Amino acid sequence: MKVAKFIGRRLLNLVILLFVLSLVTFGLLYLTNSDPARTLAGAKKVSAAQLAEIRHQYHLDEPLWKQYAIWLGNAIHGDFGTSIRTQLPVAQMIGQRAWVTLTLALMAIAIALLIGLPLGVVAAKRHGTWRDGLITALAVVGVSAPSFAVGLLLLYVFAVKLGWFPVYGLGDGSFADAVPHLLLPAITLAVGLFAAVIKVSRASLLEQVESDYTLFAQSRGVSRGTITRWQLRNAALPIMTSSGLLIASLISGTVVVETTFSLGGLGTLLQESVTFKDIPVVQAVTLLLATVICVTTAIIDALYTLVDPRLRPSGGHRGSADAPASKEGEA
Repeated sequence: MKVAKFIGRRLLNLVILLFVLSLVTFGLLYLTNSDPARTLAGAKKVSAAQLAEIRHQYHLDEPLWKQYAIWLGNAIHGDFGTSIRTQLPVAQMIGQRAWVTLTLALMAIAIALLIGLPLGVVAAKRHGTWRDGLITALAVVGVSAPSFAVGLLLLYVFAVKLGWFPVYGLGDGSFADAVPHLLLPAITLAVGLFAAVIKVSRASLLEQVESDYTLFAQSRGVSRGTITRWQLRNAALPIMTSSGLLIASLISGTVVVETTFSLGGLGTLLQESVTFKDIPVVQAVTLLLATVICVTTAIIDALYTLVDPRLRPSGGHRGSADAPASKEGEA
């Protein structure tokens, strides 16, 4: 029952957060100083009769609360209206581009974790050595470097000069041809991510390396591999906590990277829609990306209880992060 209440409380918080996000997204239509109907009409000249038709089509002649209820009901069913710029269904435009952003994000996350976690472990284990200094300096440079500057540098060196990668675009549009085109943008996007992973994993693991249970286990002759497993388990929570922020920075970074490499993903679609004031598309993409961030963060939050059972709701006392390892070492 306690676990059910815990999950229910988390789901309720998620629903409330998504509700607030939907209100903010719906309000994008009213952020401009002009008439919403004229905004939805686009750049073309329209008559008073056409404006009245647009108000009726988008229910702008209804009370505000009813407008929101209709818009939210349609959004739940995947209907975000029609694009002002292309006159295509917004859901169709998103469906055509979402796979590009999803593939790019997954490739960037994989690269960041494969590079960042091992380097963070090495830096923590070799604390105070030249390896630690070199890895820390690399992380600082990675975090400080703007994505567009990294993208342009990689384009010039590896695409223009060396010719190892395509310069821009997605090739013939097939998935098999798109993956090589997405590799260099994924590396660009992963630079800032793996630098953040290095800093967080190093700091978290270093705390475990210098803890009392590590010294006690070493004095008892416990194998290095066993101690490292304890340390990694106890260091997992801060790393998981930071991963939610990494997802947010990843999604925001796709806008810059997709524009730099001329990729037709959701980031490019959002940038173009903001430029042309295509409000239905901006609303849909904004709500979609915000929902992905919120749901991912909620899933990560729920996974805490799998990593550390002491975080599960119970009547007992929550011990310190290194308590399980201490008990195992004493055993």
